[in-house]
Amino acid sequence: MADAASRLASLAEDLLGVPLPVRVRAWDGSEAGPPGPVLVIHHRRALRRMAWRPGELGLARGWVAGELDVEGDLYEALARLAGLLWERDPHPRDPHGRELEGHGRDGHPHGRRHGPHHQARTRVAHVLRTARDPRVRAAARDLLRLAGPWPPPTPPAEEVRRRSGPLHTRTRDRAAISHHYDVGNDFYELVLGPSMVYSCAYWTEGGTLEDAQRDKLELICRKLALTEGDRLLDVGCGWGSLALHAARHHGAAVVGITLSAEQAAYARKRVADEGLTDRVEIRVQDYRDVRDGPYDAIASVGMAEHVGAVRYREYAEDLYGLLKPGGRLLNHQIARRPEPREEEYRIDPFIDAYVFPDGELAPLGRTTATLEEAGFEVRDVEAIREHYALTLRRWVANLEDHWEEAVRLTGPGRARVWRLYMAASALAFERNRIGVNQVLAVRTPDGGASGMPLRSRVWSEQHGR
Repeated sequence: MADAASRLASLAEDLLGVPLPVRVRAWDGSEAGPPGPVLVIHHRRALRRMAWRPGELGLARGWVAGELDVEGDLYEALARLAGLLWERDPHPRDPHGRELEGHGRDGHPHGRRHGPHHQARTRVAHVLRTARDPRVRAAARDLLRLAGPWPPPTPPAEEVRRRSGPLHTRTRDRAAISHHYDVGNDFYELVLGPSMVYSCAYWTEGGTLEDAQRDKLELICRKLALTEGDRLLDVGCGWGSLALHAARHHGAAVVGITLSAEQAAYARKRVADEGLTDRVEIRVQDYRDVRDGPYDAIASVGMAEHVGAVRYREYAEDLYGLLKPGGRLLNHQIARRPEPREEEYRIDPFIDAYVFPDGELAPLGRTTATLEEAGFEVRDVEAIREHYALTLRRWVANLEDHWEEAVRLTGPGRARVWRLYMAASALAFERNRIGVNQVLAVRTPDGGASGMPLRSRVWSEQHGR
């Protein structure tokens, strides 16, 4: 009988129509596949997970449970697997090697580029067409026998359990935020470094992560044109880094809000340690419950991804109502590529189950349109997706450099979630599957005087470039 790795490689090629893109080492020590990074299958339970939930979620469950691992370059392994998980083959073929009809020369139907969810539908259609092939059906039966006895294992404990009630109620949002952020401030210190900023940094050649995060905070303050005594609302304030920077370097009076009790406790201690309690207030509060406007400026950095499509107009209108006429909003937000049929957008299954429950991404155009519908005048959009790829790679390096301590603090499953999520996200930014944008908008008064400088990208006369 062939060794497990060779059997897996043969069966996978029959099922997928293409050779395995990575080398595989099976639980019996056998190896098969091309040179390069090795996907290690420690236990055949991982196969049962993948057979039960084919694709990204099945692989993720095996990874989090420690049944799957990668030896070698994790980024290269994920890049090779991307064609099976996220990115459709430029020239898909049936099991007999014939190119499928209706595909243009760039690999997309009729020569058009489509998003990952359209590509997923194409893969499903391909599977349904090939399922009638006797060889494919035989391979599927053999794979199930190799996977071992059913049923599949229960999902790892780190996976979010069944959620109830409508999306994006206050209670459900609070639980989602707690799942992601209340995993221990010590763990976040290992990953984020001294800056304790959990959003895209702003890099210059040769700079450190701390330099890049400081420059990002300063960029936000300059875009908002903060001056002595200005009231700033920091929506989703995290561990307080932006609030402290705005108070310390620009003299702003800051209210920071978060739904994470652990974040709030950490931020309050930082504020007290720096003697800024007269300038910075940290609240555990939902943005929908803030009633003490008007503010001179509002920053929302990496928070709008939690709002959701059903609440985004309400979010934009609430922030508009909290700003004084002439006040500025800086909305820093991850964006996805548009879908051909937006109503078919679905949340990424791994991210939803393990990282950001109920998180949703919107295309940039939808975000700016909703801000305008709420009354804002959008004045500038800066796309900085390459900066996020650099940031994520640095966070991954921090985690790997402190791996044993991270496992001690949060458990092996959670640490593995973070390593996979951050590495895969870095590749997604690099490949333009997702982006991140800073949108600067103004609550322009009725008279039309926006208060913006005449020259583009001079955010204030005091701090102009």
